Order: sequence, then C-alpha cells, then structure tokens
Amino acid sequence: MATIQKQVRMVFDLNKCLGCHTCTMACKTMWTDRNEGQMYMYWNNVETHPGEGYPRKWETLGGGFDANGNVILSAPLPEIVASYGAAWEYNFDAVLKAGGGSATAGQVIPIPSPDGSNAYASNWQEDIGAGTSPSDAHYFYLPRICNHCSNPACVAACPRGAVYKREEDGIVLIDQSRCRGYRYCLKGCPYKKIYWNPEEKKSQKCIFCYPRIEQGQGNFCVTQCAGRIRWVGYAQNTASNVYKLVEVWRVGLRLHPEFGTEPNTFYIPPLSPPTFASPGGPVTNTRRIPTDTLAKLFGDNAQQTHAERVARIEEIFDIIETERAKVKAGSSSELIDILVSVSETDRVQL
Repeated sequence: MATIQKQVRMVFDLNKCLGCHTCTMACKTMWTDRNEGQMYMYWNNVETHPGEGYPRKWETLGGGFDANGNVILSAPLPEIVASYGAAWEYNFDAVLKAGGGSATAGQVIPIPSPDGSNAYASNWQEDIGAGTSPSDAHYFYLPRICNHCSNPACVAACPRGAVYKREEDGIVLIDQSRCRGYRYCLKGCPYKKIYWNPEEKKSQKCIFCYPRIEQGQGNFCVTQCAGRIRWVGYAQNTASNVYKLVEVWRVGLRLHPEFGTEPNTFYIPPLSPPTFASPGGPVTNTRRIPTDTLAKLFGDNAQQTHAERVARIEEIFDIIETERAKVKAGSSSELIDILVSVSETDRVQL
C-alpha cells in the first residue's frame, strides 16, 4: 500500500445528532440518485442504536482481519432485498392530486408495501431502541460513512488492485475501470460500507467527497449537518479541532476497533439522562444508555479489553461533564468551545 502523506479524519459528536438524516439526503442527492443500481445505496446513513443497522445485522456479517493479520473473506455477501430492503415509491398522486380531481387514497403508503416477517429497509427500526419501560427506554443515532481506514480490509481483499488508498489524503477509492465486481472488498469490509451495483456489476462506496476535499471544502455530510455534529481535518494537523478532539482531549473513539482496520472516523459517545426507579418515580444514578452497550461498539484500538473500553467511556463522560461544569460556573473551556462551534471554519479544517 502507498505511503500516506496525510490522513483525513472525521469526528462525530453523538450527543448532538438529531437523527434528521439531512446528511444522508445531502450525500444521496449528490452521489447516488442518478445512476441505475444505486437506489438502495446510502454511502452515508444514520442508524438507530440499539438496532440492526444497514445492511441488516452488519456487525455480525464478518470481514476485517484475523489474529494473524489475514483478511477474513469467509463471510456471505449481503443480499440486496433481504439485507437492505427493496426500494419503494409513495402514492403521492393518489393522495395529493396535484393535477386536480378527488383523492383516491386517504393516506400516503409505500408501494410495493414492505411486509412479512422478513421485511426490512433503511431506518426500518427508527427510534425503537431498547429498554423495558418508559423508565429505562433509550436509543441514540449512529451516523456511518466509509471509515477510510488506515489498514483497510477492502484494499487487502481486492485481487485486482482496484481498491486503493490515496497517498495525498488517505481516502480509500475504487477504480471503476479496474473493478470486475468480484466483491471481495464487500466481504472484507467488516462495516459493510461497500455496495454492489447490480446494473453496472461493480462495487461502489463513499468517496469522502474527494473533489471537494481537493479544494479545501468540507464533505457534503459535514457542511449540511443541521446538528453540526461533525468535524473534518487531517490527523497530522495539530492545530485542527479533529486533532484536538482525538489526540489532546481524547474524547473520540473508533467504532468496532476490534475489526483491526483502524478506522479514521471517531465518535464521541453519547451521555444520557438517568433512568427512573419506577414509572414516574425518583431518578436513579444509572445512565439510560448502559456504558456496557457503548463499550461493545466503541474503543481506542483492537487490543483493548471490554473492561478497558468501559473505563475509557466513563473517563470521556467525566471529561465532558467536568468541562461543562467549568463553563456553567463562568470559566472557559477549549473542549466545550470546540463542541459547540457554530462556524464552518471551526468544523472544516483541510
């Protein structure tokens, strides 16, 4: 693999994600709503967690590297309809009658309607989450793009050398002229962020908006984010807020680092309000989103134990709450200033 001169990184503050999907629509509109075979592709998507994600149960589909550093290619390929869901249209014409006449349907419904025990689609489990009652119900939103990993399994898996990592910024791309659609990259990617285009018979994925990056502009998912939850910059730029969040304040963690691919996307884990001891009863000292649940998702590296992940997440919560308290008391905090940054120049530093 080429020597990477500098590496792009993105940080997501999950405390601020609204679940509005503006990032997803910005990405979809820009990159995957024109060509045949891309209907089901969401290079950027936002999942509700706990939940099965997109594609369905992607966390269990395999890929990544084994203990000896060999890419794992034994996983079955996700099926478009079963794993992602068949695309549908809505009966707007029947309900809205923009051309005049009387409505022939009383409500907007998807056609064909996804039903049956195996029905699924993007955001099929939106806002369901977990918990046994309103006293402990919880969920959070998890935005996902290609992680543009430092040790990408998709690059290691491709026998054609079609998947490559750019020297100038570490962005992982697929050379469409070299791709033969073998889909080893899809098997190898443990995050299942590579999609198969059945019309073009090629693999396709998030390109990190590289034409914009080359001009010093932010990704569409970053600049269009209504909650301003994302920061983008280079890992080597010690003055960037991405660097400060990950390396100085150490509040960003990788998603499933145990897969061994060294993702370059980082997540600030979500704080949550306390549970109630009983419906309408007194609050407890227990967070609604169990730290154990978060530790199954986030960590620093592949070697970290689950107990170490739990400790790191609690450490991050302590850091954020301490800095919040400083600001509440009238002092200043570099961390909080970064987290509440409203200017795009504070969130896009390329």
